[in-house]
Amino acid sequence: MNIGRALASGLGGVVIAETGAAVVVVLRLGWTWQQALDAFVVTNSAMALTFGICGAILAWHRPRNPIGWLFLADGLGHATTALCAPLDGPLIATIASYAWPWSIGLFLPLSLVLFPDGRLPSRRWRAVAIAIVVTAPLFVIELGADPEGPGYLKLPGYAELGPLWIVSELRTLLALLAGVVALAVRFRRGEDSVLWLLLAASVAAAFVVPWSFVAGTPVFVLLSIPLIPIAVTIAIVRHQLLDIRLVVSRVLAWVLLSAVVLVVYGLLVAVLDRFVSAQLGRSVVATVVVALLVAPVLPRLQRLVDRALYGDRGDPARVVSKVGEHLAGEGLAGVVEAVRVALRVPYVALAAGQQLASNGTRPDNIEVVPLEYDGVTVGELHVGVRTGESTLGAADRNVLRLVAAPLAVAVHATLLSTQLQASRERLVTAREEERRRLRRDLHDGLGPTLTGVALSADAATNLLATDPDRTRSLLTGVSADVRTAIADVRRLVEDLRPPALDELGLLGALRQRAEHLVRTPLQLRLDVPDEVPQLSAAVEVAAYRIATEALTNVVRHSRGSSVILRLSCVDELEVEVTDDGPPNGPWRPGVGMQAMRERAAELGGEVEVGPTESGGRVRARLPMAVGDGVSSAVEVP
Repeated sequence: MNIGRALASGLGGVVIAETGAAVVVVLRLGWTWQQALDAFVVTNSAMALTFGICGAILAWHRPRNPIGWLFLADGLGHATTALCAPLDGPLIATIASYAWPWSIGLFLPLSLVLFPDGRLPSRRWRAVAIAIVVTAPLFVIELGADPEGPGYLKLPGYAELGPLWIVSELRTLLALLAGVVALAVRFRRGEDSVLWLLLAASVAAAFVVPWSFVAGTPVFVLLSIPLIPIAVTIAIVRHQLLDIRLVVSRVLAWVLLSAVVLVVYGLLVAVLDRFVSAQLGRSVVATVVVALLVAPVLPRLQRLVDRALYGDRGDPARVVSKVGEHLAGEGLAGVVEAVRVALRVPYVALAAGQQLASNGTRPDNIEVVPLEYDGVTVGELHVGVRTGESTLGAADRNVLRLVAAPLAVAVHATLLSTQLQASRERLVTAREEERRRLRRDLHDGLGPTLTGVALSADAATNLLATDPDRTRSLLTGVSADVRTAIADVRRLVEDLRPPALDELGLLGALRQRAEHLVRTPLQLRLDVPDEVPQLSAAVEVAAYRIATEALTNVVRHSRGSSVILRLSCVDELEVEVTDDGPPNGPWRPGVGMQAMRERAAELGGEVEVGPTESGGRVRARLPMAVGDGVSSAVEVP
């Protein structure tokens, strides 16, 4: 057992011991229940036990959370007051007067501000916490130094300091209000643990406070305060004990309904008492009228409370409308926030391979809703389950089912936009790389060659009359350099677009290239139509490059005996190269495979590559875009 747990256990034991001693003293003095109640022994003992025990539990399980230690100090103060109240002596009376006010002045408001994790809601709350701590002694002095109190530490001019005590009362009210505001801020952020305090307040409003008025003893109101440490302890240590939203929803609905019943009943009795004689049984009439009026009220109250706790899940159309508004104005980030706020869930995120947008704090329990577009799953909607719930309710699922359709469209559009941007970037990069390659080839290859031709021609001209042999040698070199330059020009032109496509068309160019690449003993078979429709230059080049790259890979890496090149044109242009080589496991991506995929992707097509049961296969599908006027419908010779 570490020091923190030992200290928590010891302080909790002191609180229990002091409370037990107070009970023993009251019994020895022969006090009645009413005497103990009037002397606040009962209420202080109840608060001492609840704050002390709950504080010990919190400090044991969460020693770094200051709320447990604040509750222990609160419990010690109330236990000391409960023990000293029935005893005589000015010193004891003074201790009793000054021990308990720290609870309301410091411990309780500061605990509410720090609830539930022991940290302030934000840095801006630091000044509020400091103000609560610094001004707390003012409230303690106000109550302890009251001349009408039992203690003897009095202020000589207490009555003249009346305005200061008014400030003290206002300060205490503001401190408690600050705690309530901090709870509201945390609830706004989706922290469901705050609902445990709301449940405690609802129970107090439903049972403890009404009983105080029925019994004619307002002091019973103080017995509702122990509900606070109990609720705080459950919220921190066992926050998933119940479906807290459902419990609070039902309790609040019945509390509000009870209040409506009491008010309406009282008004009816008053009206009937004035206008109806006693012989007509005004109470019976009032009861019947109230029953008739209240019957349709409960469902409406329940809907109001459920909307406050569960958001708009009862109105799916409203949620879809909000999603549409945020989608048009703020994009996916606004959409996930709108869904989270509308359903009052702690976390919502959109993912499609990677996270696209998220809002809230991710809990451990997540439910995934697939987003389908045109029968294909394009993404997922991740929804955090509320604290205390094991799964989302049927109403939540109905809303998410409706929201999934527009979200799927939005995710699909986002992915298309991302792919379009990536495609543009690849095109720009490819264009600049091609320009750089052309510049390098022209500068380093063709440029020096032509420069050498020009210099050799000048030299031959100068030596033509004086040295014919030397001139002849220079002209021979010029001829060789010109042939080299012509070869370089042809290579550059071929890299831009294979000349065979313009000379022979796609089918003829594929046949020529295939017969050039594939030699015996590898057998080649072409399965191509007699002609193909007019294609754009980009589609022709892509099909030619993919087919030649696939044939090259077969020649280099396959150990098969035959290769088949198929080409078909129906709704799209399909190029397929298969071989009967032995399977050799998954193909490792290389430059050639990447180049084939990029060429197809640039045109909106796709490429499938890899081994099959009968050998290797490369299949490309390309859209048959309309050509630019250059006919390639050439018959195979």
